[in-house]
Amino acid sequence: MTLPSTDSPRIIRIAAALLIGPDGRTLLVRKRGTQAFMQPGGKIEAHEQPVHALARELEEELGLIIDPAHVSYLGQFSAPAANEPGFVVQAELFLLTIDVDVTPAAEIEEVIWIDPATDGGVTLAPLTRDLILPFYRASLTEPA
Repeated sequence: MTLPSTDSPRIIRIAAALLIGPDGRTLLVRKRGTQAFMQPGGKIEAHEQPVHALARELEEELGLIIDPAHVSYLGQFSAPAANEPGFVVQAELFLLTIDVDVTPAAEIEEVIWIDPATDGGVTLAPLTRDLILPFYRASLTEPA
């Protein structure tokens, strides 16, 4: 077995959701024992397609049942991991509009809805702060 070199970041592959409510706000979650809010989602298992990992994680973490056929793939985004120093998260990001209540479960301690044009006045994970919210804001200002 070879160990990863110290100059190449270790990758955490995740599926994440840009969940948009009927009022245009986006849902963020905070894991128990952490400070940063981020998109809901989680690690992709070796045998899973990213959209199926997303469906599993949303059900585990929020009690949210989704139909993978009704999500839109937005692309792959990478940033330093918020809670694992020395790691990079590589997120397969999906857009999903929901109009149901969600309840934090599993390792999720708190959920908030924020205006995506702001930081919500909370600490955001690098992926959310530096890439996902700016990407979403830009999509809102593009002509249809």
